[in-house]
Amino acid sequence: MTHKILIVEDNPEIAELVQMHLKDIHCEADIAFDGAAGLKLFKNNSYDLVILDLMLPVMDGLEVCKQLRLDNKRVPVIMLTSKSSELDRVLGLEIGADDYLTKPFSIPELVARVKAQFRRLDAFHAPEPQSRLTFGELVIEPDKHRVTLAGKAVELTAKEFDLLLHFASHPGRVYNRTELLDQVWGYSYEGYEHTVNSHINRLRSKIEADPAKPQYIMTVWGVGYKFNEAQ
Repeated sequence: MTHKILIVEDNPEIAELVQMHLKDIHCEADIAFDGAAGLKLFKNNSYDLVILDLMLPVMDGLEVCKQLRLDNKRVPVIMLTSKSSELDRVLGLEIGADDYLTKPFSIPELVARVKAQFRRLDAFHAPEPQSRLTFGELVIEPDKHRVTLAGKAVELTAKEFDLLLHFASHPGRVYNRTELLDQVWGYSYEGYEHTVNSHINRLRSKIEADPAKPQYIMTVWGVGYKFNEAQ
């Protein structure tokens, strides 16, 4: 199966190098060299994944990501940046990026991230053994990719949904950050545990009445996290 990818990157050498290596995993890729052009391509075509640079002319990557998320909440977005501050990472993740790579990055690592996102998509499209998971006022419907809390829809990014579903499918099971990277993101890479923390914090802000005193996603100090089985 051939996947179609959109690369939005203003450096032609990087964009074309990535495009070339994606062919090795049977992916076709279009390239846009500025944010506005990338957003136009996205709106006029169907893509399975977007590789998006943060620093772009005309329209920056944060704004592009925000706009494309209005049209499609599920397509995976891997954000590239030459910035390495925690603030930049959090901003990218907050607006809906699924993964984050800081330049300079290795091509094999980027390809591994792309393959991990496709494994996640394949898992999502596989038949679900349960059509609904209910924990008090929290209801998760995997087949509809929908979460409600006290009857109101909760807007989650694709990765937030995957993380919540993974926890809720194994209530009481404690996971450390490395295990969550392996099982939800599809890879484990030293130094990226902050990605797990950021996603859990944002998920808690959306489903917990008081994120400082969570009722669903619990911290097991010194170990990791678990979904509260006492619901």
